[in-house]
Amino acid sequence: MQKIYLCLILASTLLSCSADDEKVSEVSILVANESLYDFKNVIVNSASGTKDFENIDSQDSSPYQVFESAYRYAFIELQIDGKTYTMQPIDYVGETPLEDGFYTYIINANDSQDQYGKLSLTLRND
Repeated sequence: MQKIYLCLILASTLLSCSADDEKVSEVSILVANESLYDFKNVIVNSASGTKDFENIDSQDSSPYQVFESAYRYAFIELQIDGKTYTMQPIDYVGETPLEDGFYTYIINANDSQDQYGKLSLTLRND
């Protein structure tokens, strides 16, 4: 009889565990190129890792890619006409991670030839 009670307690404990406790956060981000330049080898590094967005033509956008977590800005590296340009965040101290959902990193490029001064980023909540 004690074995039956033990089995019932064990079964009810296992069944009370929920998959919600193991839910993985998903932030889907696409990159939109609002500049007059074609972007090559676009790489985005959020707090949870690096994703390759490949090539994005002028006035076009990439497909969404899923990140475990991300912020309103990120490390971005890309090439324009064979030259590498970078957006380098200092850190994410004080920043709040984006909530689960769909977002667009809108990237623009000015006429500067400065590796760290050419790109700008705007976040759009889709």
